[in-house]
Formats: sequence, structure tokens, C-alpha cells
Amino acid sequence: MPPVAATPKTPRMTTPAFDLGALVRRHQLGLWRYARALGVPAADAEDLLQDTFVVALRRLDADRGEAAVATFLRQTCKHLWLRRRRDQSRREQLLLEHADAVWTRECDDDDGERWQAALRACVGGLDGRAREVVERFYGDGLPRDQVADRLGMKETGVKTLLQRVRALLRDCIERRLRGDV
Repeated sequence: MPPVAATPKTPRMTTPAFDLGALVRRHQLGLWRYARALGVPAADAEDLLQDTFVVALRRLDADRGEAAVATFLRQTCKHLWLRRRRDQSRREQLLLEHADAVWTRECDDDDGERWQAALRACVGGLDGRAREVVERFYGDGLPRDQVADRLGMKETGVKTLLQRVRALLRDCIERRLRGDV
């Protein structure tokens, strides 16, 4: 008798001990309102709810009753929101520290006059869409969607173009401050 070939093991998906769809339908609106009451911006509330329900899927072993599940979901939502805010606060603090270090290194002696002169020269060297996107977004203060309409682009295209232009300007400014130009 020929040897039996071993079948590759595939990860088993465990099915929750409760109906996740029903759980979401029962608690989604109330949990969304709770998140908004915590101060979560509407744009972030949906993502936070999804993360909360993912935790529920992993941690709830059975539907323990409406009150207990609602409490679990609210507590999970609150803790996830606090973690996000703490993480964002750390990132903002690091960004501020970096900006302060750059200012001290590059601009402290002349209150940024050299840096501003380099920026003006670099922006003056832009042409075409690169210059126009900078003028519309920074000069006119238009949001990306309006800049996209004026330039006949998609909003994602404007976002990408702005990222590229910022990188070009950063390199240009650094070269000018080093005296390479």
C-alpha cells in the first residue's frame, strides 16, 4: 500500500460563540454615539468601532447579556480611543521636538531669515503644476478637493503632487542652507 500523503495544515478559523452580525446590529449605533460623546471625531468613530468589534470577536466567548456586552464594548472603545490619543500625542511631541531642533540648528541665529529666503528662492524655481499647486494650496488656502477641481486633477493626485513638491522644496532649502547652490 502506497504511503498516504500528508495534507498541509491550514489554520483553523474558530467561529465565535455568538452571532457577530447580530451583536454589531444591536450595539453599533449606541457605541457610535458613545464614541462621539467621548470626543472622537466622526471620521475616526467608524474605524474605532470596527477595532472595538474586532476585539469583541477575539475576546467575547459568549453573548453574556445586553448590559454586560454593552459595558464591555464601551470600555473597549474607551481604552482604544485613549491609546490612539496617547500614541498621537507622542508622535506630535516627537514632531515638535524635531521641529524645535531643526529651528535651533538652522534658523536660531537670524530668526529664520536665511531659511525663509531659501524657501522663497526654491518656490520661485518651481514651474508648471508644481508651482500652481503650491500657490493654490498654500497661497490661496484652498483645500485639496478645490485645488484638484481648479487643476483638473483628482484629489489623490493633488495629495501626491504636494508630497513630491514638499520633498523637492525640502531638498532645495537644505542645499541652499549648506551653500551648495
